[in-house]
Amino acid sequence: MAFPGRRGNRLLTPDAPDLTRAKRALVIKLRHHGDVLLASPVFSALQRAAPQLAIDALVYADTAEMLSGHPAIDTLHVIDRAWKDAGLIARTRQEWALAGRLRARGYDLLVHLSTHRRGMALARSLKPSVSVAPRRDGEAAWQKSFTHLYALPREGNRRHTVEVHLDALRRIGVHPAEDERALTLVAGANAETRVESLLATHGLTRGGYVHLHPASRWMFKTWPAERNAALIDRLSESAMRVVVTCAPNEVEKGFVRRILAQTRSPVLDLGGQLSLKEMAALSARARVFVGVDSAPMHIASAVGTPVVALFGPSGENEWGPWGVAHRVVASTRHPCRPCGNDGCGGSKISECLTTLPVARVQDAIRSLMNDVA
Repeated sequence: MAFPGRRGNRLLTPDAPDLTRAKRALVIKLRHHGDVLLASPVFSALQRAAPQLAIDALVYADTAEMLSGHPAIDTLHVIDRAWKDAGLIARTRQEWALAGRLRARGYDLLVHLSTHRRGMALARSLKPSVSVAPRRDGEAAWQKSFTHLYALPREGNRRHTVEVHLDALRRIGVHPAEDERALTLVAGANAETRVESLLATHGLTRGGYVHLHPASRWMFKTWPAERNAALIDRLSESAMRVVVTCAPNEVEKGFVRRILAQTRSPVLDLGGQLSLKEMAALSARARVFVGVDSAPMHIASAVGTPVVALFGPSGENEWGPWGVAHRVVASTRHPCRPCGNDGCGGSKISECLTTLPVARVQDAIRSLMNDVA
């Protein structure tokens, strides 16, 4: 390695590199929206540890909004999933262009935050002096591609995903303080302005509504439409306005339509009308966010909004709200959860979620509001 370890005011592992001599770093996170946002503290902590570093990110194009504008990121490189459908020649051109841009940056440090094999290929081709990735036992080629390997949680160890990401930095001697682990999401002026205008048009002010995002890209993580509708009616009876959102796809929009068809209360339906940045601006102005395990739940956490999150087959210890006041509502009658399955027996329906009572969710909202009042 070009950077021999040295001891400073942080606790360093014996083979930790001296990052003060590094100039450029690449952090790779090729996963879904929520996963990418939960990697945002890595950039903040790395910049704090090595202020001279120009830190780049490599993500899928559709997730770039999760990191764009992050103050610790110098350049955001993207891989478009559509490349694979553009034909061999077009895809090859795009891949070569990306490879050229990455090589031109001359990275000293590569931080790979998943087991995606592209990280191994990049570590071999970019040849950074220091490269860190998760350990994959039994895979010699993977192990030899990186200078440092960090341990993933053992089965049954419910470590939060943010901490798992930060373990990559701990492995190279960067031990983030508590105040360096916050999520970061920058909505941007355009998103802020549009959301302010939408709220003003409908007579809503900051803190004057509940943001309900009932859907997920995986519908087995959702709570039934009729229970969402009943919750809206109960919130309305308590003089709380509700703003409902969802992604701009027909499955989620159809789910919201079923909810609204069963409620008696007036609701501001912004389903499918907001970008991810605008979703952040909306959540930031809400009194509380209510939803299931989804990217918008993590977005609400990132902008500091109190969160009530409903969990079923996925685990709240790994994926729960991070860094904000929150309540998790989960079944106490299903010892099988979190199972990680796409519904009971692969049915796409998760009984541990569908049976959650409306009263429990309402109580969680009331309790959280009282605590943060």
